[in-house]
Amino acid sequence: MLIPDIVRNISDLEQILLLQQKNLKEHLSADERKSQGFLTLSHSLEILHAMHSMAPSIVIRDQDTVVAYALTEMPACRHLMPGLEPMFELIDTLDYKGRPLSSYLYYTMGQICVDEAYRGQGLFDLLYQHHRQIFAPTYQLLLTEISTSNTRSLQAHRRVGFGELCIHRDDLDEWSLVVWDWMG
Repeated sequence: MLIPDIVRNISDLEQILLLQQKNLKEHLSADERKSQGFLTLSHSLEILHAMHSMAPSIVIRDQDTVVAYALTEMPACRHLMPGLEPMFELIDTLDYKGRPLSSYLYYTMGQICVDEAYRGQGLFDLLYQHHRQIFAPTYQLLLTEISTSNTRSLQAHRRVGFGELCIHRDDLDEWSLVVWDWMG
């Protein structure tokens, strides 16, 4: 049975990196990117370890093999990866429901990925539901940004309950910044 859990050890982090490498935009054909989605940013083991030390990420294992993950990224992680700084700078300038977005208790989804052999089984939704179960008692909002060319991911995030805050462009891509509001 495939059950979500938090990252438990260094092996989980190493397996996240292996799955990440297989799904990076530069390692996929244009057809694969369009039909299956893709990842944009590559993490190092050191960065994942630092992120995990702030808050655990969520994985789904098939026995001992990580087959899906959703990276928890606290605002304090903003300086770990330069590619993320534009998103956090934007968050600092936006309002949500009449007050500064940064005044809410929030964190960001660093990245979500399901192994190709396990897609279509509801794991994407399961990862996010587990995030909500663990973090909603403490946090009001979950934010993430998605490449506007990643239509599969945009649709999946809408299905889970995310709504678009804005579209912005940085040096890497054009992004849809989305929010999942857990307050109501």
